[in-house]
Amino acid sequence: MLRRWKTSTQPHNHSLLSTLLLVILLACLLFQTAEASLGDRLPEFRECVEVCDRENCDPNNDPTPIALHHRLLLWTCPQECDYTCQHIVTTRRLEAGQPITQFHGKWPFVRVLGMQEPFSVIFSLGNFLAHQTGLARLRERVPPSYPMRRFYELFAYFGMASWVFSTVFHTRDFAATEQLDYFAAGASVLYGMYYALVRVARLDLPTPRRRAVLRLWTLFCLALYAAHVAYLKLWRWNYTYNMEANLVVGMVHNLLWSYFSWKRWRETRQGWTVWPSMLVAWIILVMSLELLDFPPLWGALDAHSLWHLGTIGPTILWYNFMIKDSQDLAKTRKVKDVKA
Repeated sequence: MLRRWKTSTQPHNHSLLSTLLLVILLACLLFQTAEASLGDRLPEFRECVEVCDRENCDPNNDPTPIALHHRLLLWTCPQECDYTCQHIVTTRRLEAGQPITQFHGKWPFVRVLGMQEPFSVIFSLGNFLAHQTGLARLRERVPPSYPMRRFYELFAYFGMASWVFSTVFHTRDFAATEQLDYFAAGASVLYGMYYALVRVARLDLPTPRRRAVLRLWTLFCLALYAAHVAYLKLWRWNYTYNMEANLVVGMVHNLLWSYFSWKRWRETRQGWTVWPSMLVAWIILVMSLELLDFPPLWGALDAHSLWHLGTIGPTILWYNFMIKDSQDLAKTRKVKDVKA
């Protein structure tokens, strides 16, 4: 009896751990102090930009040509000056034993083929491929008749869209690309919560009551997302609010899958049922990299890009879980049909 009690609490411990980690991360992020970029205010930086702009960007004074691949990514002469001066000032500060500082709220990254944050671009593409290959495996191994398949396919589409916009944003940081990245990420996070409840409560089953609840849940999530976008676009673009909103939705998502793991473990005692609680804990740990915010290694690899790297593995494993869960439900359904 004692051994059974200890075994049955394993997924519950994962649930508590993942929830505690998310609460700690939320508190740390909310109580971080935001600092204005020192680099923007440095006299040497402002002077450098002014001189560069005067010497290279005057259309009446033989302006310096911009490389084709930079022009294709919409780099302008003033932006070229800004980028160049960031690295001139950074090099001089390092030679003088001074720390690297941020410019315009970002570290001075080294461009690669015109991409502003090359490792974030590469890892965003890695996440896109994880969703793309996961979707292909899902379609291959889960029959179309399985009621949850359409929800899993939408999960893949939301994931791929969010990482496409992440790739675009990290390639070139404009107001438009930033907003598309944030809205796509928010939609992906919200859909994760949406389909988690669908699976946990089995709202996919075609009973009148479940269909009614599913319609209400769908309308609620759509209204929630519309209100979120409307607030950011029509009222105020608020980074703190956006972060809080995504973390709260992520916490609900985390609790739902932790409950799922606990419940399914008690019912089946199968190891794969605890995967969701372990994977959400992994994601939370990876998110904590955002708290480090160190200057980019080799001018390109920073904490944010490492966060994107850390989400590739869990995404691959999550599709493994969805396939295994689908196969297990199909097997259970066949057993019930035979008994009937």
